[in-house]
Amino acid sequence: MTLTRIYKQKNLFFGGMVVLIVTLMAVFAPLIAPFDPINDADLMRSELPPSAEFLFGTDTNGRDAFSRVVYGARVSLSVGLVTQIVNTIIGVSLGLVAGYFGRFWDDLIMGVTNVMLSIPVIVFALAIMAALGPGLFNIYLALGLTNWAYTCRLTRAQVLSIKKNDYISAAVVLGYSRSSIIFGQIMPNVLGPVLVVATLGCAEAILLEAALSFLGLGTQPPTPSWGGMLSSARDMFFSAPWLSIFPGLAIFVTVLGLNLFGDGLRDILDPKNVLQNKE
Repeated sequence: MTLTRIYKQKNLFFGGMVVLIVTLMAVFAPLIAPFDPINDADLMRSELPPSAEFLFGTDTNGRDAFSRVVYGARVSLSVGLVTQIVNTIIGVSLGLVAGYFGRFWDDLIMGVTNVMLSIPVIVFALAIMAALGPGLFNIYLALGLTNWAYTCRLTRAQVLSIKKNDYISAAVVLGYSRSSIIFGQIMPNVLGPVLVVATLGCAEAILLEAALSFLGLGTQPPTPSWGGMLSSARDMFFSAPWLSIFPGLAIFVTVLGLNLFGDGLRDILDPKNVLQNKE
């Protein structure tokens, strides 16, 4: 994958640039944010509109909205990253078992997967959050344990297709262990499509975190999060619209960038496109 190919793939290039910028913003938040997002509160500058000093204005407590948006990127990206790591581990593991061993394991795992797919993820997440209570760690658990079904089905489908290849049959004849075949021969060929799904899943996790925080079940004040900022600003849309606009734009741009990046990965990893590029 050369830089020229990445640049020609516009959705991958622009999506990657957005993801890179948001990631750098989250990593270097202390250097970028001009104020402390929690402690620099002053009621004398409450709900000031955007200006040269306060780029995104101030909230009801007089805190700089730009600094809170910058630090909010840490929460959103950490939720997307952690939950997708958990989802990918669960989904790939179950998909490998179901696809390779089949029979009882396939029926059992696919039955559980179909149940998970039949109920919206937000419903599962709300049930878990209602039981565990609000908080960032509980969001990791709620979203990490409920959104693995697509990855599982994709992995299973890939394994069923790969199992038919001659090199798998040759590995069995040569006496390779099941673990060697699964992790050495099958898994590397599964990771490409799974990576695309994980990238798109990050965008979905960010939206779900924002929804949970908006409902008061996510990150709790005064910790800055984009969904929490939207929740706090919903009653002030007409008096202080900037408090809703900028966190909403942050969510929109980040999710759009992740979706473009995932879409570009899918195109560039498509075997048909790879063959065309080689020709």
